Amino acid sequence: MARLVATLASTHHPFYFKATTSAPEHQMPQAPEWKRKVEAYRETLASTAPDILVMIGSDHFHQIFLDNYPQFLIGKAARYDATFYNEEREFGIPKYAFEGDEDMSRFLHQSLLAQDFDFAFSNELKIDHSIVCPIITLRPQNDLPIVPIYTNIFAPPLPSPRRFFDLRRAIRKAIEDYPSDKRIAAIGTGHLSLELGGPRQFMETGPDPAFDQQAIEWLRTGDIEAILASVTHQSLECSGNATHGFLNFVLMLGVAGPVGADYVDYLDLFHTMEAYFTWHPKEAAQ
Repeated sequence: MARLVATLASTHHPFYFKATTSAPEHQMPQAPEWKRKVEAYRETLASTAPDILVMIGSDHFHQIFLDNYPQFLIGKAARYDATFYNEEREFGIPKYAFEGDEDMSRFLHQSLLAQDFDFAFSNELKIDHSIVCPIITLRPQNDLPIVPIYTNIFAPPLPSPRRFFDLRRAIRKAIEDYPSDKRIAAIGTGHLSLELGGPRQFMETGPDPAFDQQAIEWLRTGDIEAILASVTHQSLECSGNATHGFLNFVLMLGVAGPVGADYVDYLDLFHTMEAYFTWHPKEAAQ
């Protein structure tokens, strides 16, 4: 059977590539530190030598719209085009194409359905920066096939925090039941406190620094009980209108165990807190 060799979760700041590849005189003051932190985080994946990446993100209304917005969706293609025009124009993200793994996608889809998670699927999925950005930060050589999974963190009504957490067991079981000797890494991205288009978007910090620090501590210690007791759709809205991306962190913590993280780092940037977590498998993790 396949082996889950690492679980990773991070924010997915779309300006990372441009901020760290521009000429030095045009870089923001935090760019060198940001690059050092990302390169250290990258090593936590490289050291596990994965063969396939299960990538969990969320479409930013690039391909999935309010006329037909699934709660959970899996890609089942042999190849994925990536990067939309506005992401090139506004963020300077290059065009990408990713190799898919059709066999693993089919197996995961069937396994998730058998575990009572009714996933939608797409054979023609195009990938946006919620998956492109972690490829840039974690696997810039783009040499591994991916299985993309999208969650709904944008279009109410959203699944509950408990549902995101419950999905973790199904994803982990599907990965570990896959009949292969492949080494699998599960990588998910979301947000801490974040405001998009609202009055708190251009603060010097994220819109809710207290939530950011609490969220990092919850993930560092693996305290899922505190998360589920404290986090609601309403509380996330109070911390910023796009803070529901934290639900993907809840999912990834669940895939990992839930257990304390083996690697934690973060960087306070203008208008947002960047955060990076890695969990290595523990035999007792459930």
